[in-house]
Amino acid sequence: MDASSNGVGPLGYSQTLFQSLAFSAGWDPVKGPGSSCLADDASGQCVLPWAGGTKQVSSIVLIANGLSFMFMTLIFTTVGSAADYGSFGRWLLLVVTLICWAAQFASVALVGPERWPVAMALFMLGFITYGATLVFYAALFPRLARNTPHSRELRRKLENGEITPEKFETEESLEKNRISNISTAHSNIGYLFVLLLDLSILLPLMGNPRVNNYTIVLTNAYWVITGIWWFIFQQPRPGPPLPKGEHYFTIGWKQIWSACRQYKQLPYTFVYLFSFFLLADGLNTTGTLVSIIQNEKVHFSFLTNTYYGIAQAVTSTLSTYGFWLIQKHFKINTKAMFVVTNIATVLIPLWGMLGLWTTKIGFHHTWEFWLYNVFFGIFQAPYYSFSQTMMAELTPPGFDNMFFGLFGLSNRASSMIGPNVIQAIIDDTGNNWMGFPFLFALCAAASLVIWFGVDVQKGRRDAVAFALARRPTASSIEARKHENDLDRESEGGHLKVA
Repeated sequence: MDASSNGVGPLGYSQTLFQSLAFSAGWDPVKGPGSSCLADDASGQCVLPWAGGTKQVSSIVLIANGLSFMFMTLIFTTVGSAADYGSFGRWLLLVVTLICWAAQFASVALVGPERWPVAMALFMLGFITYGATLVFYAALFPRLARNTPHSRELRRKLENGEITPEKFETEESLEKNRISNISTAHSNIGYLFVLLLDLSILLPLMGNPRVNNYTIVLTNAYWVITGIWWFIFQQPRPGPPLPKGEHYFTIGWKQIWSACRQYKQLPYTFVYLFSFFLLADGLNTTGTLVSIIQNEKVHFSFLTNTYYGIAQAVTSTLSTYGFWLIQKHFKINTKAMFVVTNIATVLIPLWGMLGLWTTKIGFHHTWEFWLYNVFFGIFQAPYYSFSQTMMAELTPPGFDNMFFGLFGLSNRASSMIGPNVIQAIIDDTGNNWMGFPFLFALCAAASLVIWFGVDVQKGRRDAVAFALARRPTASSIEARKHENDLDRESEGGHLKVA
């Protein structure tokens, strides 16, 4: 909860501060060097020196995002799987959290346009480590979800023949969704609290030139004060010992390669990972592009962005609980709920694309950003919740960090394609809105693959069979408890391993 509550720091405020300093340091390419991008008669374009030439500030912000995602990918592929062994994951999470905290506190020194390169470096460092914390926190989810009192009771009833395998799958899936939705809702409550707390600085110090820096420090201090207790009081949940002859920094690559070679055994898991890679790439890049446009429209105001964030946090909290109650009442499966949120995901870049042909809509007016943040809150908080539950459904028991590392690569670290393509388009055209058609096509194509190409029920059985074959130890005891049921014929709804 504390990590996701403070996305307002590494993801929101830090990018706004970096973009603001870069915009102040740049010049209008229409009027030439020495002109101001902030002038009343500015063309709307803004460039900075870059690699022997110039580049649009929007493109530089997208490059920073793309590089951050590239480094996240390196982290997840190198040490993601290693977190499944021993206590390595516990210490890895502590290290990346401390680095993120340090980067955020260092932001207090970012004053003056000339410091935009430092702002870029600190934004990237904070963004990379923040993304890593979310992935490794999320990797704890399947293990915790399988060991709630209700989940254990369901397994007992299944073993004793008191419930059918179909009933067990439905109820266990709902239990995972309950935990995921509650976690997402709580994180948004924390997000709302942080934003309200930030108003205690933003309003009274409105004219102070360092008010933005102080706001980031306060946001980060909240995370430190509330988050440090996890590392002090967390219960040890070590995985199996590292295999003899292996190393923490090489086993990840070996396991990922090994897992990819076994894609035929986990077809739906890998179809989901690949399609979600593209979907997350499209959504994350869309969010970055909208925030770039939003920052320029509100003149990089932390206060206005905080109000937008409050609207998003309130609607996110209400919608997460609302989606969960609807799912629970009607017993709707995870994929169906995820499909609903995917439709909303596709509509966001579509709306931006309309701004190419008209200035009446398409992220040209302040009211549209209010609408965007409310819409995002209603549909995208459940999107993250259901996407995580989908991954938990398709993850082999005992391989949680390994597959959630791949999921993190698909989610947080996927956006290497989008930012690089969009920044090239914007740099070539000088028009931020030209990036939306590509993002719309990317989100739409990925959504269609998930809707029609992922069978969660079959994928879940494949995952259990994979765990039994690869690691028949105590870490996959849940899988072994399903073994007899998985061997039954599919007639009458019973399960069978293909």
